[in-house]
Amino acid sequence: MTSNQAKILLVEDEQQIRRYLRVTLGTNGYKLIEAERGEEGLAIAGTEKPDLVILDLGLPDMDGLDFAKRLREWTSTPILVLSARGQEEDKISALDAGADDYLTKPFGTGELLARIRVALRHADRGSNDSTDSSFSFGNISVDLAKRIITKAGEEVHLTPIEYKLFVILVKHAGKVITQRQLLREVWGQGYSEENHYLRVYMGQIRHKLEDDPARPKYIITEPGVGYRLRPDHTEG
Repeated sequence: MTSNQAKILLVEDEQQIRRYLRVTLGTNGYKLIEAERGEEGLAIAGTEKPDLVILDLGLPDMDGLDFAKRLREWTSTPILVLSARGQEEDKISALDAGADDYLTKPFGTGELLARIRVALRHADRGSNDSTDSSFSFGNISVDLAKRIITKAGEEVHLTPIEYKLFVILVKHAGKVITQRQLLREVWGQGYSEENHYLRVYMGQIRHKLEDDPARPKYIITEPGVGYRLRPDHTEG
């Protein structure tokens, strides 16, 4: 999906943010629809069927978390949260409520546009009925059907746990996956607080796949929240 085909619904009551995004997204080829209140946004989402929702959590008529939960009852449209709430628990709550990504105000234009592009690509892949088992980014190629991962044409061996973690990131490329979700899916319900497991294994995965593990381009840590596979690395 190219930008000039994408329709974005902005649910935000702050006039300055709406004005800024109206100009920024418009000049980058996106069609922007605006709503100041949650109920209005839900109604527009039902009629206009946007490709992406940008959501503020502090709405005048409802909490943004409730908006996300209600939207998730009937659509998988990507939700990108823009919020002044920057605490770890706020980010985790938003992601658990159904948001796909979270950006704290103030935010950089380049990062916002990059996250929009990833969310739209992820949604575009998910809309296809056929399950594509191949995925590539940078010099990394993944064949889920054959369980083969290559870097610059050379096969990379991941341990079973490393592979499970990496596949979760691949299947949700562009989305922030919480530490709790990763721990539960890989180790089980009883390990949901063992965050040190993730630090160790993500470090090992980075050493095998990143060119510079100390400055990863693709396997990104969202501090205190989780991890995200960023397939379209951009500098800055």
